[in-house]
Amino acid sequence: MSEAGRSPEDKALQINLDRSIYGAFAEIGAGQEVANWFFRASATAGTVAKSISAYDMTISDALYGKCSRYVSQERVVDMVNYEYDLLEERLAEPRGRESRFFAFTNTVRARGYNDPGVCHGWLAIRYQLQPGRPSGTIVLHVNLLDQENVDQMEALGILGVNLIDAAYHAIGDLREFVRSLTDFIAPGRIEIDMLKFHGKPFEVVDNRICALELVRQGMTPTTLFMPDGEVAQAADVFYKAPLLILRGSFLPVTNLHLDMLRQASLVFPPEGQSESEKACREVCEVSLSNLLRDGQVDLVSFLDRADALQALGKVVLISNCPEFHRVASILRRYTSEPIGMILSIGLLNELFKEKWSESLQGGILESFGRLFKNKLSLLVYPWRNRRNGEVVTAENFRAPAGQTHLYSHFLENGMISGIGCGDEKLLEMTGRRIMETAAAGGDWEEWVPEEARPLVRHRIRSRD
Repeated sequence: MSEAGRSPEDKALQINLDRSIYGAFAEIGAGQEVANWFFRASATAGTVAKSISAYDMTISDALYGKCSRYVSQERVVDMVNYEYDLLEERLAEPRGRESRFFAFTNTVRARGYNDPGVCHGWLAIRYQLQPGRPSGTIVLHVNLLDQENVDQMEALGILGVNLIDAAYHAIGDLREFVRSLTDFIAPGRIEIDMLKFHGKPFEVVDNRICALELVRQGMTPTTLFMPDGEVAQAADVFYKAPLLILRGSFLPVTNLHLDMLRQASLVFPPEGQSESEKACREVCEVSLSNLLRDGQVDLVSFLDRADALQALGKVVLISNCPEFHRVASILRRYTSEPIGMILSIGLLNELFKEKWSESLQGGILESFGRLFKNKLSLLVYPWRNRRNGEVVTAENFRAPAGQTHLYSHFLENGMISGIGCGDEKLLEMTGRRIMETAAAGGDWEEWVPEEARPLVRHRIRSRD
């Protein structure tokens, strides 16, 4: 367990003793697990205005309105807004000058009797940083990984206390805010895959950086941004949709990247394989290791890349999964439809290196077995050998010694297939060569879409 922070009892007591913090709790789905910590601590009357559990759907609908899903972001936001507005309406006159009002809410699906489903929940706090000032809202989503209901409830209660405490005491330091969310929760018990800030006090907060911090600190293996810049939940975006994934550093985004996606979309998903009526989702995935500069995450470069990809209408996935089979396993959580991974000849060659399967008992065979499980295929884009001019494709690719028969098996059974190239001139320049050419003052614009050119110019200026 994390011992760096104060215990839940200490945090609840500190908040109870702060006469300026005053609010309401509304919890659905796993009991009053968060409010209980504040009731168990002393001086509860100083903090808790009320605590309710609108557990019955009829009561929940009567209070917060009808919704399509009761464990959802929509529901927890409706809850927190209703409770906060009610608190201000009733108490602004007698307490508004000295109180920092808050409303904490959660809606949770915890383990039930003979219930093997996914256990998760949404938590939200809407609160004031100063009395009489505009409020802001923090929302997070958590996956509950414990197998027993009682353990899930315990983890949820501690997480809620940590969130309330961080909202008041760590709001100026994002890294500390995120780190403190798992104080006194052992690793492997929860996964926090979304954290969003809204409202006037948080107007300068970029939620993409918040999401990236969750990945960096190991709270979640992936995070997702939509083309409008909104942080989204992969479970919602990818649900029952075929997926086309392009992995890369995108430093910069190039016309070659766009052609890779275009060519793959012409052949994927294969006819007859998809049963979904949803359109195929195109996703550009960047590994956290590709965002490092001198061992640290380069936030400016991260935002430049995200801005460029989103301006081109792409969904952006950030992961902490260098191994292809790990990315495949995570994506398979969200959809049963076909998944196509687009890659270059260089990355195809990388897949046969032992370093990617050293942690697996079955070695490279287990690595590929996990990768190709459940309708996943690799779509290989051509590459030109600059030394002899040869264009290498999936069909004439020479696998490493000892792996040729294995590769032939993948090729013959459609697990690996080649895609075309819209313009072979694109094969002349890699992203690295484009950056080198730009840094040297050469012509580079024709290789980069207009939306990504600011990234190149900004990178060059940062080197000067």
